[in-house]
Amino acid sequence: MPDLAAIARFLGPQARRFDVDLLPVCASTNAVLLERAEAGAPPGSVVVAATQTAGRGRLGRTWLSAPGDSLTFSLLWRFAPGTAPAGLSLAVGLAVARALAKLGAGEAALKWPNDLLKDGRKLGGILVELVSGAPHAAVIGIGLNLRLPAAMPEELRRQSAALDAAVAPDRLLAAILQELLAVLESFAARGFAALRDEWRAHHAYENQPVRLLSDFTPPRAGICRGVADDGALLLETDGRIERILSGELSLRPA
Repeated sequence: MPDLAAIARFLGPQARRFDVDLLPVCASTNAVLLERAEAGAPPGSVVVAATQTAGRGRLGRTWLSAPGDSLTFSLLWRFAPGTAPAGLSLAVGLAVARALAKLGAGEAALKWPNDLLKDGRKLGGILVELVSGAPHAAVIGIGLNLRLPAAMPEELRRQSAALDAAVAPDRLLAAILQELLAVLESFAARGFAALRDEWRAHHAYENQPVRLLSDFTPPRAGICRGVADDGALLLETDGRIERILSGELSLRPA
């Protein structure tokens, strides 16, 4: 579990931009922070949990969380009214990748729209949820595998990855918050377009054959041509570029 004093020390002068609350256990850090956001919590509010009993990922998937195995936290950020959140989850992924590289914890590849990969396996995930009644306010949930639990089912283990190096959770959290601060300020001023080229440099499937899977439509195949300025996935099929905006899809290598 991170330590508040250590987090503040690693953050340095930027510590005043965040209000970090450490919880030994909660259902979901996103759920806790969404409630606090609706009650008027300030931007920079952070909820960290040693254990989540109902951690959530995209498409309603469960995020497994146990003490020491993962870093799971959520950050509340309030943009100026009218700010479009398009591409926000991609921008967040870039911030996490930056932090891991600076700490020497490995190079993370980014998978549209909100996963971090290591050697093609899932290292972490991002869940962005907008605050009810305030669409310019977002709760950003991040989960990273520090190590793979011994009790993890073998099938899930084959799909999962953990950090390359042991990093103190408080140092890791501080580094991610610092990069999030830089990325979110850039996003607020210029949108995802200003971060697009850097995101593509980390893109796991840039110019690679991919499949798009959905519960509601047949699978589609094509060449992934990166992302647009608004974060839309660009899929080339039969010589045409299609913009994919829905996150209710799973992207896989062909």
